Amino acid sequence: MATKTYELERQAVEQIKGARDRINAELSKVIIGQEDVIEHLFIAVLSGGHCLLTGAPGLAKTLLVKSLAELFDLKFQRIQFTPDLMPADITGTEILQQTDGERKMVFTEGPIFANMILADEINRTPPKTQAALLEAMQEHHVTAIGISYKLSEPFYVFATQNPIEMEGTYPLPEAQLDRFMFNVYIDYLPEDDEVAVVCQTTTTEPEPIQQVFSGEDLLRFQSVVRKVPVAQDVVRYAVRIATASRPGPNNPLDFVNEWVTWGAGLRASQYMVLGAKARALLGGRSHVKFEDIRALAHPVLRHRVLINYRAEAEGVVVDDLVDRLLKSIKES
Repeated sequence: MATKTYELERQAVEQIKGARDRINAELSKVIIGQEDVIEHLFIAVLSGGHCLLTGAPGLAKTLLVKSLAELFDLKFQRIQFTPDLMPADITGTEILQQTDGERKMVFTEGPIFANMILADEINRTPPKTQAALLEAMQEHHVTAIGISYKLSEPFYVFATQNPIEMEGTYPLPEAQLDRFMFNVYIDYLPEDDEVAVVCQTTTTEPEPIQQVFSGEDLLRFQSVVRKVPVAQDVVRYAVRIATASRPGPNNPLDFVNEWVTWGAGLRASQYMVLGAKARALLGGRSHVKFEDIRALAHPVLRHRVLINYRAEAEGVVVDDLVDRLLKSIKES
């Protein structure tokens, strides 16, 4: 039994190693550029994490997530979050049905019952509905009429925020933001890539995306990712980065005490290490390097560090702060 398990894990490692080129080849049929964004999303998928996508409208966020679902043959649902969206609109509700001559209440599943959810403009819905999504993200089940219903595995939530239209929005609470593994920023494309997008989208229909892996494969990959060894010095490095983001009398970094209201919690260290394991396998390595932690520090910390008004007045953004943290924290 042990030999068989080892062989399955070895095969999974080989599949993950060769996955990057196959994923990029399929996604290039519909997505041009955004290599870093695609890598971060794939790392999150391999790690079993949820992602927050931040970017202006029209940058193919919906298309990217839908294409990922097609790659892995996952059931995809897009939910447009609006101010009047109620918890039952996403979790489902009981309706009265007549069956075999009698009437009874039957639970009808909502759109949350899918493998990959795109929560579009999540900050436009009230806290009560956000809380229902939070339960699904954390517990992988929903509660309706006092009864819990388990969601299908694997289960991912990719949520978008529009950074330029903040009027009439409900900022996500820190507890919910912390459930997202990454905050991935999607920027405008370079000119050549934008020209290629315009040419591609104004001619014929793109080729259909071919399935690369299945949902069962992803669950197996998630198990293998967690078994990747990490040196204690590398783990300590991740912890030091997260710890250094927290202002206080014991923090020697003056710029943190000057600019930060609230720093990253324990999940930041956990997600940096877990994501680094997936990144190592994608790079064909069976161990984690310091560079893997550094590469994921920005998407992990971007939504976990709250800067103050002084930082904003000086034109400092969270990514600038993370840059300085990485320069200040030594590897050993």
